[in-house]
Amino acid sequence: TCWSSAWPALSTKSKNYSTDMLKTIRAHLINYRQLMRIMGWLLMIEAGFMLFPTLTSVAYGESDWLPFAGTSLLTGTVGIVLAFRAKPTSQHMGKRDGFLLTAMVWIVFSFFGLIPFLFCSNPLTYSDAFFEAMSGFTTTGASVINSVSDMSHGVHLWRAMMQWIGGMGIILFTLAVIPMLNHSGGMQMFNAEVTGITHDKIRPRISQTAKSLWLIYLLLTMVLILLLWAGPMSFFESVCHAFGAISTGGYSTNSSGVAAWHDSVYIKAVLIVFMFLGGVNFGLIYKTSRGDFAALRKNDVFRVYVTIIVGMLALFAGAILLRGQYDGWQSVTIDPLFQIVSTITSTGFTVNNFESWGPFVLSLTFVMMFFGSCAGSTSGGAKIDRILYLFKNADNELYRCLYPNSILSVKVNGRVISPDLVSKVIAFLCIYMLLIVGGGLALTLFNVPLVDAFFSSFSCLSNTGLGAGITGYGNSYDILPDAAKWILSALMLIGRLEIFTVLVLLTPSFWRR
Repeated sequence: TCWSSAWPALSTKSKNYSTDMLKTIRAHLINYRQLMRIMGWLLMIEAGFMLFPTLTSVAYGESDWLPFAGTSLLTGTVGIVLAFRAKPTSQHMGKRDGFLLTAMVWIVFSFFGLIPFLFCSNPLTYSDAFFEAMSGFTTTGASVINSVSDMSHGVHLWRAMMQWIGGMGIILFTLAVIPMLNHSGGMQMFNAEVTGITHDKIRPRISQTAKSLWLIYLLLTMVLILLLWAGPMSFFESVCHAFGAISTGGYSTNSSGVAAWHDSVYIKAVLIVFMFLGGVNFGLIYKTSRGDFAALRKNDVFRVYVTIIVGMLALFAGAILLRGQYDGWQSVTIDPLFQIVSTITSTGFTVNNFESWGPFVLSLTFVMMFFGSCAGSTSGGAKIDRILYLFKNADNELYRCLYPNSILSVKVNGRVISPDLVSKVIAFLCIYMLLIVGGGLALTLFNVPLVDAFFSSFSCLSNTGLGAGITGYGNSYDILPDAAKWILSALMLIGRLEIFTVLVLLTPSFWRR
């Protein structure tokens, strides 16, 4: 009798235990079928984007419509097969799934995105095409095309669109248009792709957050297109440069870049404003657009961002005057400010040969490339947030040298930062420096000059795309050997996904069940 009465409770407990065990096992296994299914949706989206350069080439009577149409058909077919043939038993996605999917998406998008470059009217080699595609999607802006002006309108638009898609994020766009991912690992994918240390949801659901961020991004892009079109640029040039500026990518439709409109103060002023906005946390822009101006005023990172730009302008202007290169008020105001904002936001637009301003200015350029802009923006670099954490922690440690028993904490934006997060920031910056050095050393193996090797490694990891020396003003990365281009492509991906998302895949513990 006792056993009969106890059995239902034991049976229920056993079932609950089995369910918990099953959930635990699933949490430690990678859900490959679900990953393939989501990858299929993403490829269908990429195929849809390819229709725009296809139609552009048709409108301008160019033969490049065929490579784009064929690539769109191929990409869409593969996407449909993956989305509807992969039938996952569970839609659960854990942290590891998010890391793996995020890294896979950027690589797969680049592999399909390079195909039009192989068959266009001015075809590239496979290594060059992959470099160009990866540089576009990661908004690095480094190019292997010697004469950009000779490329078709379809190719120009595709290069610009790659930057625009990658600026806010491929997966973030998918979260905005496929709300069901809100329930199947959306937060893991959001955290793995969006730049920054912490990722705050500005709306209750992750899909709502993605929609809000993309809406701000889209509106800024549309305003910039209209403003550029009101100047000396044509509508097509305005679209391509707007995509490159707000995404902080830096591709241009002209071989001379923005220098083709060097005489237009209006064009430079408009681009400065929107490159600056591209370097601001888009969550902060969203709050400000809703009337929360206090959030902007009280944000420590934003204040440091503005302070750095103002301070750099004073230093640049002083260096230009000391070298006797004063050539009117623009030479010490608009031109250096343009280069400063372009560099710190990792856009990479240039209006003149900034190397001619001297080694001091070039050194300051290195500093800005390392700092980057605000977390949660479209810019590259280590991000000002992390630098601020580092300096505040260093200040606390110096204070403890005098007062060992004091208890201090790092405080940013009115919030106390946990010691674990500070440790993660320090680890990130250490790995960041090691990657720059490792990348530079690897490039010297292929006879790339020492300074050029380290600058190229730094430029690609920070997603800036600026060149110096053999890849500098008037030149391209085409001069580098193919092996060097693959190394730099890997650095671009690691830099865009902020190191941990990619490097964690190389650890044995990630694949261990």
